[in-house]
Amino acid sequence: MNTKVFGVVGWKNSGKTTLTERLIKEFSMRGQNVSMVKHTHHNVDVDRSGTDSYRHRAAGAQEVMLAGGSRFALMHEYRERSEFELEDLLARMSPCDLVLVEGFKRTPIPKLEVQREERQVDLLANTDEMILAVAADYEIPNLDIPVFNLNDTVAIADFIWDHLHA
Repeated sequence: MNTKVFGVVGWKNSGKTTLTERLIKEFSMRGQNVSMVKHTHHNVDVDRSGTDSYRHRAAGAQEVMLAGGSRFALMHEYRERSEFELEDLLARMSPCDLVLVEGFKRTPIPKLEVQREERQVDLLANTDEMILAVAADYEIPNLDIPVFNLNDTVAIADFIWDHLHA
């Protein structure tokens, strides 16, 4: 897959989702077709008990697609295998200009780390060479990589785009 992929990582409640949402808006305003992969440590379920699609999955269907209006959702069960790697998930996505990835901390893709002053936990960037920059709401001295103001979405987007097109 030739799609450009860039991760946004950080500890719980660091602001990853808020930043990722702003980045999606920024890249979309620039005319880029952006997709998103969000990792969670819980079983993902967009379905509710009692619905037809839930009943079909519970009966053993490997895939169930909900379609209507202006979207569809494809649920794929993999009950008997381990969790998919990011590469496997990306291969299932439609082509686009950029895939932002939230989570997948340990996956070797270029990443930006999000830090908040109120949390100030250990920097992942100190042990992960794939973290190319940090976005924070406080000063972080003595880092050998760029540190962006967490609210400077334009500069962060420029950095990501420039890195992926260097």
